Amino acid sequence: MGGMDVGSHDAITRLSRPEASAAVTGIGWRYVLGEFRTEVLTGSLPLAADVAGRAAALPHAEGHLRLDVRSDRLVLSLQTAAIGWVTARDVELAHRISEVVGEFRLTTQSGVDDSGDSGSGRSVQVLEIGIDALDAAAIRPFWRAVLGYADEPGKSGPADPLIDPVGQGPAIWFQQMDAPRPQRNRIHFDISVPHDEAHQRIAATIEAGGKLVYDAEAPAFWVLADPEGNEACITTWQGRDG
Repeated sequence: MGGMDVGSHDAITRLSRPEASAAVTGIGWRYVLGEFRTEVLTGSLPLAADVAGRAAALPHAEGHLRLDVRSDRLVLSLQTAAIGWVTARDVELAHRISEVVGEFRLTTQSGVDDSGDSGSGRSVQVLEIGIDALDAAAIRPFWRAVLGYADEPGKSGPADPLIDPVGQGPAIWFQQMDAPRPQRNRIHFDISVPHDEAHQRIAATIEAGGKLVYDAEAPAFWVLADPEGNEACITTWQGRDG
């Protein structure tokens, strides 16, 4: 796979969610919320920076690869920025990056082992914040300004999501409400996790005092609440349109 040549048309063709997941799960990456994610445990900052430099130097990495270099690891994300989704080019890069990482005698890993247990750490994930809104168009400019956020590429409508233009903070999206719901919080977190880690994360949350509130649309998402009723959703790519 590392040597495959992706044509220009294939390189910008959106993959379906099942195609995306199947293409990278076997090499230590996971498809999570429209992108591929993995991490490399390096044990040191200099080594993490060395691996990052090699990955960044790969052909076609620009416009696809994002890197987060930490003191003991490297977190990598792939997405075709021009369309905000994964494509065959991202699959090719994932395989080539895994090969480069192997040259350092390291591995790309998702944080989920074969049993679905994330062990002492956690899996790769993507965090979003959902805000209930009776009039999304009225509140969206406030959140855009106060966070210094921007529109998603090609999405600038009055109720469209907002993103951090430098990719550090979670995206913000607006959930249309027909009437106020004072019995629940107006802002909640969406935690998108690998499809094979969701049940472990839910079990850990319930063991920590949480309660399962809604699962009718699982495995797309489950709604959980803390002892005071504040809600969070565990989400996966499964159970959605391809």
